[in-house]
Amino acid sequence: MSDAPATPDLGADGGPTWDVVVVGAGVAGLVAARDLLRAGLRVVLVDGRDAPGGAVRGHDVAGLRLDAGAESFATRGGAVAALLDELGLGDDVVTPEPRGAWVHLTSGDGPLPRTGLLGVPADPLAADVRRTLGTRGALRAALDLVLPARVGARAATFGALVRARMGDAVADRLVHPVVGGVHAADPDDLATDTVAPGLTAARAAAGGSLARGVRALRASAPAGSAVQGLAGGIHRLVDALVADVTGHGGVVLTRTRATALTRDDDGGLSVVAEPAGTTTTGDARTLRTVRVLLATPQAPALLAGLDGVDVGTVAVDDGVPVTLVTLVLDAPVLDAAPRGTGVLVGPGVTDVTAKALTHATAKWGWLARTAPAGRHVVRLSFGRASAAHAADGTPPADALLDVALADAATLLGVPLPADALVGHAVVRWTQSLPRPSAAHREAVAAVRAAVAQVPGVAVCGAWAAGTGLASVVPDARAAAAALLDDAGPVTAGPDGPPEQN
Repeated sequence: MSDAPATPDLGADGGPTWDVVVVGAGVAGLVAARDLLRAGLRVVLVDGRDAPGGAVRGHDVAGLRLDAGAESFATRGGAVAALLDELGLGDDVVTPEPRGAWVHLTSGDGPLPRTGLLGVPADPLAADVRRTLGTRGALRAALDLVLPARVGARAATFGALVRARMGDAVADRLVHPVVGGVHAADPDDLATDTVAPGLTAARAAAGGSLARGVRALRASAPAGSAVQGLAGGIHRLVDALVADVTGHGGVVLTRTRATALTRDDDGGLSVVAEPAGTTTTGDARTLRTVRVLLATPQAPALLAGLDGVDVGTVAVDDGVPVTLVTLVLDAPVLDAAPRGTGVLVGPGVTDVTAKALTHATAKWGWLARTAPAGRHVVRLSFGRASAAHAADGTPPADALLDVALADAATLLGVPLPADALVGHAVVRWTQSLPRPSAAHREAVAAVRAAVAQVPGVAVCGAWAAGTGLASVVPDARAAAAALLDDAGPVTAGPDGPPEQN
């Protein structure tokens, strides 16, 4: 939401005492702040970026209002749907068009399983699975249905489990592209329970079969699609949250970074905040409070300033920087949605640089109805390590648009001449997609354990909860509830929050 204070007057030290200072105004910080405000507390949020919302933001491209980051949410758990209902957006929840997605492989393109989990097919012999894996690969995958439960029981990673139960073809052609697209990581580096919560238990109940475990998980999920969105874009969630927070007296300070957290002599807490982009602390201001919520990956560094808090040398994963290139094209040839709702890229592919493509106008009916006839929106994601390009796998800036257009043509399987381009946008996200490796999980556990011993401090955010709104939202609400349980004065009165200095 761009009308939040862009360059707030931070004033001098010794300003009003807040009930809660929230560091980070992404979705996690906004959700927690909303709950805290509704409990009667005075809340201020600080964020170094130019607008709230984190990776759930919108932008305008060629006359269309589009998502600049996340464009859907997982339906598991129901927490996101419940929040949308509370915000009055429940009637605008939409389901992707049932076209399915594809995968681009060295062996050729093929569909991803319509019924599966992170690329693991619930039916290894389904027609779409056979097309992508071939008969031999599908038959090997189907062995999972008869292998004894002990096979894969000691697999240390999700990739190892898939290889043991279903073979290399499923791991490399289906699971690797999906996990790489969702988590920017290799499934051979990730624990099963981290990327697929509940799968271990479901598989055990199904006699060890991976396919039957996936089938059970899908059957227990809410009816309908595993992901949903909002008509008009998921960025509307941020607009609604900011309106709710400010409408209940909360203050959102953007372009304002927290640089230190300390414990005061009276037992309170102080957050030092200064304008983002400055190189001196002359304009810094101390925000005094009794509770602090750290909804930022910088939490370990800020916690280091508190006496008695020891997070050791832990370092949470920064994740692979992701660059999203949105193309708006006049291309009636795409009306037929030649690759369904999009394409994921498998390992070893050399003819494209992108790791994924979303055909947004094929995926979302609301967007297809909004765009002029024959006009299409496709979005490519770059962020794969490659020696041929930049360190994070993104082409150089001066070549990025040409590479994106060429990659789109290859992945969609149709010619896309340069004069088809109507508009474009490039957005680079950092620290928005932490890889859930064992080291990262251990770091998060250490931070949570340390914070549990500190009254008045809590943490949340994708860096701690995991990727996606379905993980972030319930974790943020739990963090807010923990702060409400902590002893501390509620100083808000009938006049609302103190004025900004």
